[in-house]
Amino acid sequence: MPHDHSHDHSQHSHGGHGHDHAPPDHFSWPFAIATALNLALVIGQVWYGFAANSLALLADAGHNFGDVMGLVMAWGAIVIAGWRPSNRFTFRMHAASILSAFANGLILLVATGAIAWEAILRFREPEPVASTTVIAVAVLAVVVNGVSAWLLNRGDKSDINVRGAFLHMLADAGVSVAVIVAALGIKFTGWQWLDPVASLLISAVILWGTWGLLRESIRLTLNAAPSDINPHDVRQYLSSLPQVESVHDLHIWAMSTKETAMSCHLVTPAGHPGDDFLKEVAHELDHRFEICHATIQIELAPGGCNLRCDQAA
Repeated sequence: MPHDHSHDHSQHSHGGHGHDHAPPDHFSWPFAIATALNLALVIGQVWYGFAANSLALLADAGHNFGDVMGLVMAWGAIVIAGWRPSNRFTFRMHAASILSAFANGLILLVATGAIAWEAILRFREPEPVASTTVIAVAVLAVVVNGVSAWLLNRGDKSDINVRGAFLHMLADAGVSVAVIVAALGIKFTGWQWLDPVASLLISAVILWGTWGLLRESIRLTLNAAPSDINPHDVRQYLSSLPQVESVHDLHIWAMSTKETAMSCHLVTPAGHPGDDFLKEVAHELDHRFEICHATIQIELAPGGCNLRCDQAA
């Protein structure tokens, strides 16, 4: 029985065919500058957060520290993904981006829990906050996050790591605005409880974003199909091909946060459809679903697979 495989390694954004998925070097400098800016911001926020006795400012510092870790891990994942494949790691180190997302989510959860607990304690014993200092540092945070978002927005929009980092920086600017609003409220009303309230709101924002990040990274780690790809639609497309009688052993999984792979068995009782058919199917899978690595096994008769196939697939 013939075992034919179609390997399509095209970049959806380039429309060409090749075997090199190493990320461009120009991704490095926006990550380097954004990381340096945010690390300096975190140090300043921690220093002035303690000096001004502002839990909201410390909460924002914790959030931004999580972002620094996220930027470092996303940057590192991009660099590692560019390493040459080896006999052991034949797909390079693409999955490093998935692991970095998972680790980033865990770090943010721990930081959020500590901030929320301290905020609850402060409701019992409110402490005075140096609102003017908080406002000044928070304004600086808005500027740093805005510049970082602008730098990352110049990267490849098709890379979910770059796009995700950009959106995170943009959201951070909004969180810093919330800190400014709370500090202004304290300055003009004297309501010290606004500081822990702002901290809890920031914690809620972090938890909301982190939960989605953790859930998706865990799913991808367990080789689930990416959330933006419906396996039913892929199966329906393959089944609709005139040469195909049935589809089985269909598997879709993420190689990284950007690249998706698929393997399946197609039963074509009329005979082998030829290489042009395989190339066209691989092209359509990339074009319709952004599945850039497709491995297709052709079977000329139903039940011809001698392997132990997963009947549920």
